[in-house]
Amino acid sequence: MRPFSGRLALVTGSTSGIGLAIARALAAEGADIVLNGFGDPAAIEALREDLANEASVRVRYVGADLARPSEIEDMMREIEGELGGIDILVNNAGIQHVAPVHEFPPERWDAVLAVNLSACFHTIRLALPSMLRRNFGRIVNIASVHGLVASVHKAAYVAAKHGLVGLTKVVALETAGTGVTCNAICPGWVRTPLVERQIEARAVREGVDGETAARALLAEKQPSQRFVEPEHIAALAVFLCSPAAAEIRGATLTIDGGWTAQ
Repeated sequence: MRPFSGRLALVTGSTSGIGLAIARALAAEGADIVLNGFGDPAAIEALREDLANEASVRVRYVGADLARPSEIEDMMREIEGELGGIDILVNNAGIQHVAPVHEFPPERWDAVLAVNLSACFHTIRLALPSMLRRNFGRIVNIASVHGLVASVHKAAYVAAKHGLVGLTKVVALETAGTGVTCNAICPGWVRTPLVERQIEARAVREGVDGETAARALLAEKQPSQRFVEPEHIAALAVFLCSPAAAEIRGATLTIDGGWTAQ
């Protein structure tokens, strides 16, 4: 018997990167998985089938756009009706836009806040009732070191991730006397597609190759000089969903190569 057999996990933003690593890790421990994210439909279907076969679990894909609350509600209602209530919710989906505050397009501010913060509120509020009825639930919010410290030109992202850390603490307090926990993981630089775009932009701006730009990015913030691996974050998420983490509540756990230790 694998520890999460019979549990259902929704991982948002799980068609690539950190979210996919978390989905794989939870499936390996026996959890049925609902994938969510964007991508080529044929590639996503192949991914869904591969994950189901390799882990011998049920895997469903729901392509809700998390910038739209109505689509989040439809997704959560569909999952509840067809698969039963969600036991594990991992809010991982995120987008980024980089610009000085006085040049930041308002529509990009709204989009970043919608996906990185408001979507987490909506999934949590809709997942909690069935978690509380069953007296079991694990909510893991993938925040960021930018939920704890700031960087220039990332006003929307930093604001959203600080908000997500605060939301995590409120949910943890409101569920403290129950079998539901809520915690946040705060990664540093992880070489995901989102960060890769920042590396490429830096390479163009500074007239260097991609690896030089990547090393410069690490040197500014991350003392270990190494990227965090998606599998590191996945392992921590699995731990937070385990019985051993039952009294970890409202925590913000950094995995950042020493970034916030400075």
